[in-house]
Amino acid sequence: MKLNHLNLPVENVNESRNFFENYFDFKCIEEKGDNALMILKGGDDFILVLMSESFNRDEHSSFPSAFHVGFLVDTKEEVIEQYNKLKDGNVALKNEPKNMRGIFGFYFMSPGNILIEVSTVSK
Repeated sequence: MKLNHLNLPVENVNESRNFFENYFDFKCIEEKGDNALMILKGGDDFILVLMSESFNRDEHSSFPSAFHVGFLVDTKEEVIEQYNKLKDGNVALKNEPKNMRGIFGFYFMSPGNILIEVSTVSK
């Protein structure tokens, strides 16, 4: 069985789309409505659906504090490279990459108020 997609409600679909396209190499393959819903495809064919909060029954999105999206790369150098790419793009980053719980990586908040992890397995 393969995980097919993840559907995330976000405050601004266009802003979140641009973020995932610019920093994580997703490509928008379908757009519905004006800033309503966008379907993005990752390099490994994973589908990320960004949808307006208005699709929620209460029109409000809040993720549990530990909820996050994790990106795994092969090396520490790739973690640092991704960190620098985000930093150069003026993305707010609180902590530099570090060793923690058997990984080397970092966390930050993306547009749409989504906690993101970029890491590699520490060796």
